[in-house]
Amino acid sequence: MASVGARVFKAGRTLFAAAKSATPKSTLTTATAAAANKTKSSTGKKSPVKKEGSTEKKPAGILKPIPISPALSDFLGVPESARTDAVKKIWEYIKLHQLQNPTNKKEIICDDKLKTIFDGKDKVGFLEIAKLISPHFVKAA
Repeated sequence: MASVGARVFKAGRTLFAAAKSATPKSTLTTATAAAANKTKSSTGKKSPVKKEGSTEKKPAGILKPIPISPALSDFLGVPESARTDAVKKIWEYIKLHQLQNPTNKKEIICDDKLKTIFDGKDKVGFLEIAKLISPHFVKAA
């Protein structure tokens, strides 16, 4: 019985042992070490190096600004918006005008301006916001 326990724990030590590096540290030359230190700033983080011909990523999916309906455009004040920005601005409006139900924070009491984008509903659950603004985003042909 003792031999089984020793065998199990010996295997555990092997599994949890520190991994050996592929290249030993002594093979690093001072030139490569100096080059590595050059790319780091005084805080220890690598400085951003821009490659020639590289472009910044364009937003895609729900982050991509797309045309919106006139009702949502009047509410947000812009002709096109990303879904995330629209939801964010709606929440700012709700918080600013204190439209959350004080007893049930998950419920939003709609004023006239919110009713225009929420299909005339008096009360809306906070999880419904994304679903109710979805028809306001024009589908790309």
